[in-house]
Amino acid sequence: MGKITFYEDRGFQGRHYECSSDCPNLQPYFSRCNSIRVDSGCWMLYERPNYQGHQYFLRRGDYPDYQQWLGFSDSIRSCQAIPYTSSHRIRLYERDDYGGLVSELTEDCSCIQDRFRLNELHSLHVLEGYWVLYEMPNYRGRQYLLRPGDYRRYHDWGAMDARVGSLRRVIDLY
Repeated sequence: MGKITFYEDRGFQGRHYECSSDCPNLQPYFSRCNSIRVDSGCWMLYERPNYQGHQYFLRRGDYPDYQQWLGFSDSIRSCQAIPYTSSHRIRLYERDDYGGLVSELTEDCSCIQDRFRLNELHSLHVLEGYWVLYEMPNYRGRQYLLRPGDYRRYHDWGAMDARVGSLRRVIDLY
């Protein structure tokens, strides 16, 4: 499905661990993570074990320090490989339980506010593909992986509030 290598030190130095599948607990393999090389696939990394805490989306490429993947610290404790899908479609709702204004996306959106005049989204329905929701425009801030399914309230995707800035399809660009 994919291959990712975690390094304890910046610049791909120090102890390292290669992974090619989901791992709910990376703690036995390294104590900190300061650089990552993604050889194939798309991955969601988590700050804590069992896919908890801050989430970080990574595509194929080199990330020589944790700021490169917008990390808040050098703590990576679990990871998931994200399956490839060829089509993407998501519905965005202004209110809880699919209420209010509804909009649909099939492409990335760098600014929800500019495109749909919405500062907040209270529910989502992922019809096709995997998406990463960002708290701020231009794919910045906290990140949340959205799998196909229903998200009746922003708590369902793990957010503390309904603020949404941008959405990106999970696709491997290479």
